[in-house]
Amino acid sequence: MRPRQFYTNTRAIAWVTVGTALFSLIFASGKFADGSATPLQILFLRYIGGLATLLLVVVARRERLSAYRSPKPLSHFMRAVFGASGGGALIYASANMPIVDATAIGLLYVVFVVPLGVLVLKERLGRQQLGAITVCCAGAAIIMASRGAFTEFQPAYVLPACIAVLGAALLAVEGLMIKVLSHADRTMTVLLYVNTFGLLLMAVPAAMQWVPLTLEGALPFVLLGPLAVTAQYCIVQGYRLASLSVVGPVDYTWLIFAGLIGFLFFGEQPTLGVVAGSAIVAAGGIMLAVVKSPPSERESTSAA
Repeated sequence: MRPRQFYTNTRAIAWVTVGTALFSLIFASGKFADGSATPLQILFLRYIGGLATLLLVVVARRERLSAYRSPKPLSHFMRAVFGASGGGALIYASANMPIVDATAIGLLYVVFVVPLGVLVLKERLGRQQLGAITVCCAGAAIIMASRGAFTEFQPAYVLPACIAVLGAALLAVEGLMIKVLSHADRTMTVLLYVNTFGLLLMAVPAAMQWVPLTLEGALPFVLLGPLAVTAQYCIVQGYRLASLSVVGPVDYTWLIFAGLIGFLFFGEQPTLGVVAGSAIVAAGGIMLAVVKSPPSERESTSAA
């Protein structure tokens, strides 16, 4: 493998890993809220904080908003629809069923996004890449099994589980659109559009499920905005650098971060299986960085 490709893949994986860590906190926000706010309300307040953060950046740069105009506003709108719907679905699922189960179902995102890259973007998967993805899947399966995913599954979890599957599919389509838009527009343009459209899309649904909040109670959810913007920036940068077959499976680190959140905030003790599975997921990520890509993919990456 050429050093340049290894360096590029490593950077892409690092960007997406950081973004996934930050999004793990955001998707657990429904659990932290403990019923004090609805999932749609949390998402709406998050978009307020995110858009305010981006506008402050524009002001600090002394630029006009017209400098960030995109020739593909409809694509950005559709990406916002898929992202807001998928994010809201996973927040709802995490709040209404065990977080490890919701996380496990949400990771179907990877199962959906890699084939999308092959079918839509004509990406090619080599045997080494398939092997690395399989290693990531195996590590994720070990973590889920060791943490008792679905061992206490109850009939009441059926609806949240179905919503989580839908959320994973929606986020996979959003991931495909991020890949496309990251090459078509500047990163700030992508972030401004998704947060503006997300705010508009969530306004009415959030108002319909609004729970009265004090300013002090609403502030933590607004502060999710800068966190989400940072996470979105990391994801866009990673998707800009490498193919979906490389960056998509990195989302399995979500399980690792979910375990850390459970340990630090909810008193969940990590098991030997969690540690072993985390190491295997990390090994799969390293393999994705070092394996040789098929020729057509290397050519398209160089062109991009």
